[in-house]
Amino acid sequence: MADRPLLLFPTPVTADRSRRRSGFPNIHKPSIDRQGQRLSPIFTRLQTEFNERRVELQQTAAGAEPEQVLVIETVGSVENFANAVKRIAGLEWMDELDTDEIVPDEDFYNEQNADKELSGRLYFVMTNQQALREMLSLWKRYQVDPSMTFEHGLTKFRDVFRHLKDIRRWGVQDRIKETGALDIWCEDLKYDGGRAIRFEIELWFRGADDKRQEAQKQVQALIEGLGGSLLRNCTIPNIAYHALLAEIPANAAQQIIDHPEVELIKCDSVMFFRPVGQMAAGKRLVEDELLDHEVEEVSLPTGDPIVAILDGLPLTNHALLQDRLIIDDPDNYASAYNIPERAHGTAMASLVVRGDLSDDEPPLARHVYVRPIMKPTPSLESPYPEQIPDDILLVDHIHRAVRRMFEIEGSAEAAAPTIRIINFSIGDPHRPFTQALSPLARLLDWLSVKYGVLFIISAGNHSRRIDTGIPKAKFNALADSDKEASIVRALYRDARHRKIFSPGESINGVTVGALHNDAAVVSHIGQAVNLFQSLLPSPASPFGSGYRRAIKPDLLFNGGRALYRTPLDNTTNASFDVLRVSQGALGNKVASSSAISGELNKTVYLYGTSNAAALTSRMAAVFHDTLLDILEEQSPEIEFNTYLAPLLKAMVIHGCSWGKVGDRLQEILRTPSNARQVRNWISNWLGYGVPDSERVLSCTEQRATLLGFGQLGDGEAHLFNLPLPPSLGARREWRRLTVTLAWLSPVVASTQRYRAASLWFEVPRKDLASDRQNADWNAVRRGTVQHEVFDGHQAVPLTDEDALTIKVNCRKDAGKIDQPVAYGIAVTLEVAEGIDIAIYEEIRTRIASAVEVRARGEI
Repeated sequence: MADRPLLLFPTPVTADRSRRRSGFPNIHKPSIDRQGQRLSPIFTRLQTEFNERRVELQQTAAGAEPEQVLVIETVGSVENFANAVKRIAGLEWMDELDTDEIVPDEDFYNEQNADKELSGRLYFVMTNQQALREMLSLWKRYQVDPSMTFEHGLTKFRDVFRHLKDIRRWGVQDRIKETGALDIWCEDLKYDGGRAIRFEIELWFRGADDKRQEAQKQVQALIEGLGGSLLRNCTIPNIAYHALLAEIPANAAQQIIDHPEVELIKCDSVMFFRPVGQMAAGKRLVEDELLDHEVEEVSLPTGDPIVAILDGLPLTNHALLQDRLIIDDPDNYASAYNIPERAHGTAMASLVVRGDLSDDEPPLARHVYVRPIMKPTPSLESPYPEQIPDDILLVDHIHRAVRRMFEIEGSAEAAAPTIRIINFSIGDPHRPFTQALSPLARLLDWLSVKYGVLFIISAGNHSRRIDTGIPKAKFNALADSDKEASIVRALYRDARHRKIFSPGESINGVTVGALHNDAAVVSHIGQAVNLFQSLLPSPASPFGSGYRRAIKPDLLFNGGRALYRTPLDNTTNASFDVLRVSQGALGNKVASSSAISGELNKTVYLYGTSNAAALTSRMAAVFHDTLLDILEEQSPEIEFNTYLAPLLKAMVIHGCSWGKVGDRLQEILRTPSNARQVRNWISNWLGYGVPDSERVLSCTEQRATLLGFGQLGDGEAHLFNLPLPPSLGARREWRRLTVTLAWLSPVVASTQRYRAASLWFEVPRKDLASDRQNADWNAVRRGTVQHEVFDGHQAVPLTDEDALTIKVNCRKDAGKIDQPVAYGIAVTLEVAEGIDIAIYEEIRTRIASAVEVRARGEI
């Protein structure tokens, strides 16, 4: 254990939670008469379209009574509208989604800023004809008498009518044209014109099992009518997920590409058609890039694994990995692999076990559990690329893989019940996050709570061309720092096309972007271009924010320096394409497979957010064992398994700050007119910043870090008292207070709020540290981690009895909190190193007696 280990807070004091204030802009809304002029034709059209669809269905073999999903768009939101929907027979609540891209018009606009885009909400409801008639009847009665008394439970419809912007049917454009499925089908048929096309059908999740079965049978009949077949199905009610894996012949796929208005695509039970097998990983290895690596003899791992990797199959007998991995391959994916194809899994296992080899760190002391979820897919490339197979549903695949770790299956014991960290270093480039959570993100959120595990997720890599918008000659004449700034600005202009990949929007996971940094030493990179000389995010790293504008990515870690080249085609502006194959020894150094039989000591340099996530998982594993030592030493009587995942999450984030990266981005982006926006712009790329693990593993004479934990229900709060060092009193010295609160929230999948539990801390720091640093104070409260940094210099009189009270609050957000929510909190108080203020000792001695009380009480 370190000379100055982290300290534990005494048992917190229970209190009532604080009330949070909220405010909304003044939105101009049309009069009732104007709403009638706008909406009556829309309602008439809906009724007509419904009747036409009913006639269409009567002419088919199924002859089903039509049900259709309506998309109801409001300016602003109407809370608890779902309860009113359930009051009308034949209406069924499907989902809701926030939107902040509503274009203002003469009817709806912000009275303070008429040109500003408006925020609102999309509500999705399934309706039959009777329910539609009743809703129209309500509308007509409201039009005649706006002061009418609505029947019990239906009052929310009045609010919806008042804020209603538009209402329409969910259609073909929504189901298939905007998911990228048709583009993928075209590519597949171009490659092999006779191949059958596989795809995922995501159905609207119906609350009743008989409705789900009816929808599935309807869709299956339509698939078979095209000569296709239903291959798999999966239903997970906890995340409102019902999906099918289907296959249709090439001629049927081509028919849909040419004329999408076929019955299968028009089926109202379908939410989305999506391509499958698109999650791939890794770059093609070139034998000339591989380097030998001398492996020193070190102790073999002992103890149960606490890190799991879901990825490709590693080269288990590589000299750097031998006897350090536990491979669990129930699907026998190993039979599909040749040695050279064991690329991405080998690299990720190498980074988790040994870190960046250029840093020469010792391997983890425990085994690492690996579950292969990808396998090589035959293609024109050699070796074959690793992908999620196209004969499975990804959500089902990951669900089964994680469940197998923790639950008994038949006569088999749980495969890895001691796992606390799961590394997920792959993402779906065809599902960038915009506003709606992907089913995979919802799955990871649910599983994290169910099994008490922390998912570490890569944010995704963008290979999209960077166009500076500056003519080549003018760009080439710029100073290097100005070239760098122009590239950063170009990336921000293109940020809407460089979003986080699914499942990086997960609210409970830690999403990791890549820092353009590594420990490699190189003097020559040939014709390649290293775009950034300053410490900055990788040009390939994506932009947030996350769900409900929460901070995403959560952090950046060393992801290796990506190299670029000027385009081969003739471009007017200075532009850059990322190199698929490295040139020179830049990047994170990792173990590699080789095409030459028997070569088991090869390494290669790679870059990307996959690397950064794997290194973060390694860091979390080191924190885990340090945390166990602290808990067992300072609080042996506490059963702490419940708190491990949220405490690890808090520790991973706690060492983060914007530092030099934030300073450089501020310098590039800030103008006199955008000062209020720059913080959000920076956090969208940088998250909470770059972690410094040493700050979390131990303390110094001038820095003390304390950990706390507990469980809270709705309306409850805990008070933590941080003793303030008397020697800091009346001193005008720089000091910093860093507070990180983390939890894993249950989720309510069918609501926009989604996050069931909202936790937040409050700290009265007015005199001690009044200057808030880094991320915006509103943004840090939107997810499941609140990380804030406060600086100060003011002289504050302190006595032996003075303490800083940190209040942790909990309230329900999306729904009822059935079980108390476990959380972890980390707090650091520090002054500049070398200042003659014994922060650590003064805090340690003042909490020592209070910690003893823990043995006589419970949280």
